Amino acid sequence: MVNLIWAFLAVTGIIYAAFNGTMEDVNKAIFSTLDEAIMITLSLAGVLIFWLGLMKIAEEAGLLAGLAKIFRPFVKRIFPDIPEDHPALGYILSNMTANMFGLGNAATPMGLKAMKELKKLSGSDKASRSMITLLAINTSSLTLVPTTVIAIRMKYGSEDPTSIVGATILATIISTIAALLIDRYFHYKRERAMRL
Repeated sequence: MVNLIWAFLAVTGIIYAAFNGTMEDVNKAIFSTLDEAIMITLSLAGVLIFWLGLMKIAEEAGLLAGLAKIFRPFVKRIFPDIPEDHPALGYILSNMTANMFGLGNAATPMGLKAMKELKKLSGSDKASRSMITLLAINTSSLTLVPTTVIAIRMKYGSEDPTSIVGATILATIISTIAALLIDRYFHYKRERAMRL
């Protein structure tokens, strides 16, 4: 659906520019931003590679396993439908840990694997309670170190690129709590409606 919206906006903009006589300006804007887009992508790739390397070191050192043990009781309460030693819990914990360090690109494969395991667990093509909860948490994504935003701020010469860390932590704590509350509200509302 989002692809259709973007395609519609692009086609509408091009048609408008053609009828308005500003097609040359559109072409200049497109080609002048290509270099900048590639440079941003490369600088973000560098930051991502750095943090993924640190994550690999943390994994080899047992830090991620330690974090997983600390968060396991909390995650088990959020996902009561998942059996204790099910692989989905490990993928969910890895996904949440990567998101905490602002590594959305690294978190995505773990989130997809968790969804696949949750689908096997539910045995249905419909989204289960745990799948919906994972999606809500993944979307709100508690973040302790917003690496991508810090990299962008560094790229554009911010005097203090890490000044957003406090605000990011506060905002993502609020968004994660809100996501969990909304998820639980609709879950219990649906359960109540099914009982009646």
